[in-house]
Amino acid sequence: MAPVPRRVVITGMGCVTPLGHDVETVWRRLLAGDSAVGPVTRFDASTFATNFAAEVKGFDLASVMGEASAARHKGAGPGSQFALAAASMAWQQAGLGDQSGEPAAAIDPDRMGIYMGSGEGSLDYENFFATSLASWQADKRSVDTAEWANLALERMSAVLELEQEPHLSISHLAQAFGCRGPAFNCMTACAASTQASGEAYEIIKRGDADLMFAGGEHSMIHLLGMTGFIRLTAMSARRDEMGSASRPFDRTRDGFVMGEGAGIVVLEELEHALARGANPLAEIAGYGSTADAYRITDIHPDGMGAQKAMSSALNQACIDPSKPDAQGRPPVQYISAHGTGTPENDGIETRAVKGVFGDQAPRLCFSSIKSMTGHLIQAAGAVEMIACVQSIRDGMVPPTINLQHPDPECDLDHVPNIARDLTASGGVDVCLSNSFGFGGQNDAICIKRFEV
Repeated sequence: MAPVPRRVVITGMGCVTPLGHDVETVWRRLLAGDSAVGPVTRFDASTFATNFAAEVKGFDLASVMGEASAARHKGAGPGSQFALAAASMAWQQAGLGDQSGEPAAAIDPDRMGIYMGSGEGSLDYENFFATSLASWQADKRSVDTAEWANLALERMSAVLELEQEPHLSISHLAQAFGCRGPAFNCMTACAASTQASGEAYEIIKRGDADLMFAGGEHSMIHLLGMTGFIRLTAMSARRDEMGSASRPFDRTRDGFVMGEGAGIVVLEELEHALARGANPLAEIAGYGSTADAYRITDIHPDGMGAQKAMSSALNQACIDPSKPDAQGRPPVQYISAHGTGTPENDGIETRAVKGVFGDQAPRLCFSSIKSMTGHLIQAAGAVEMIACVQSIRDGMVPPTINLQHPDPECDLDHVPNIARDLTASGGVDVCLSNSFGFGGQNDAICIKRFEV
């Protein structure tokens, strides 16, 4: 007889986003329909086609972890700092210990792991460019590599260079919280932190760990990050309407708005959580992952990979997408859309949802919080999953703001502009969170209300 799969619950959550530096602040502002988009302040972007983004402002790692703990991670890049803060919040909410990282419960560190969707760090631009220019030999049209090395040793920092590596967040988290179990990082672009959370769920479910930090971090609000997406024509260029530039599902949408931040959850095997007196916030019920095998920057025009990912997650969760639930509600009450605001993505994602849910699709709430946070790239999926857990708790669905011009191609219920209160109709018991990445990666994760 096959063993009964282990159940996996969420016992802690933390996030750092452009809307705030903790889950409750972010959730309150999402329900209020606040936008975090404004002019870029990190560098002079005045000549850029897109000179605006959703930046994390006023963030201080020491205010979350304490001065002594933060000092142990001196030199950590912005993304790693965001991840440390988010993990510290999740750690504390899960009842695993205090902000210092010292465990309060008897946790086996060999059974506690990390799975992150962390992006690359940013260059030490000023010193890197100065070194490269100073060692350029114009007459030979080449770099004097020996001179470059000498200047680099003088001007550049080994710590800052090392912090460019995407796996450094795992190292920081492992050191901070004593994790000696499975440790992975994936870089599947905009799908990364949903994939990381789903794979962490699978690791626990099959018995390779009892507890996992899962999520992602990223910051691409820098010269190369912004330039790359501008050259791809993927970002909105509404310089005169930056506050409303992120407009998923709107007929006038012209691209996404760059954001940054981190979202991390503590995933835990149910019996392990209950044995130590933890409070499950929600249950991970299913996960689906596919590849389009189509194009690098375009998803399949019929959303075939997206459909398969959603269907796989729902199948694991034992949910029939074509039938109402026992209360007569749609089988999933809320879908957190990938919803980037690019012309291609939003129409194809809408088509994919229709393909999975059929006649039930128009009954679903299907909104995008990227309209408010901007696109957090590799951190986006984890933050959106946290919003799903909050939706289950409160029976509220966050809106898609800036949705003023209906698009016949995006004709589902995108919860335009005002949050939706579903408590009168039974609240929210099941959510699906979608993430689709450049390269054709599709991931969906199903979150349910926890019931013993």
